[in-house]
Amino acid sequence: MYKNRKTGFLGVFITIIVLIIIVIFSNNDNGEASFFENVANKVIVPVQNGLTYLKNKVSGNNTFFADINNLKSQNEELQKKNSELEQELREMENIKTENETLKEYLSLTEKYGEYKTISGYVVNRDISNYSRTIVINVGSNDGVAKDMTVIGDQGLVGHVVSVTDTTAKVQTIVDTSSSVSAIMSTTKDSIVCKGDLSSDSELRAMYIPTDANIIQGDSIETSGIGGVYPKGIHIGTIKKVVSTQNITDRYAIVETAIDFDKLTSVLVVTNN
Repeated sequence: MYKNRKTGFLGVFITIIVLIIIVIFSNNDNGEASFFENVANKVIVPVQNGLTYLKNKVSGNNTFFADINNLKSQNEELQKKNSELEQELREMENIKTENETLKEYLSLTEKYGEYKTISGYVVNRDISNYSRTIVINVGSNDGVAKDMTVIGDQGLVGHVVSVTDTTAKVQTIVDTSSSVSAIMSTTKDSIVCKGDLSSDSELRAMYIPTDANIIQGDSIETSGIGGVYPKGIHIGTIKKVVSTQNITDRYAIVETAIDFDKLTSVLVVTNN
């Protein structure tokens, strides 16, 4: 019994000593961490840091998804604006084309003021080995009739061969069936210009008088003979002269004034 009391007294004593030491170290102001602080630093703080990191990570993900949604909305808005700008651009291009067409009409009208004309533009082309015709957007409802002369900004295009209420078919001067009575502007000699099978921009000048002096670069215009084309409409220029053994068979290559590949606007002459 005495031994048990002694042991109990010793345990109480040791406990008191430990508590005193803990209090002393806890109140130590020398800046060194206490035992409990060390335990906290090694156990609690890492856990706390982990929780903080996890929280920040989750918050960051939320921000990321929010940014994705914002970018998606911005992208949709930009696509909408882009579509609107493209539509405006198309409208501006249409207006520009219409203005250019009106300028061409005005230029043609001023250039051929001595003629009574109807303006139109090309809506179709039939360019094959033998046929070179175009279709224009004016017809009998507009006063267009068969055999009327058709001209462009630079000169003669051809003549009307058939009409509907709203369109007209024009045989161009480069068609292989076409034949135009013409004169050389310098010498005033008469020739006939026919469509050439090998080219859609050149004519063959034939039936050249044997005493005619053909000048390269000379201008060729309609003579007014034949009842189809009025006199004085520019056809083209002499590109070269081809001599033959028989002088009566010589001919010249005439480059047309009209670029038929780029022809868009025309005038139909109604007072031939």
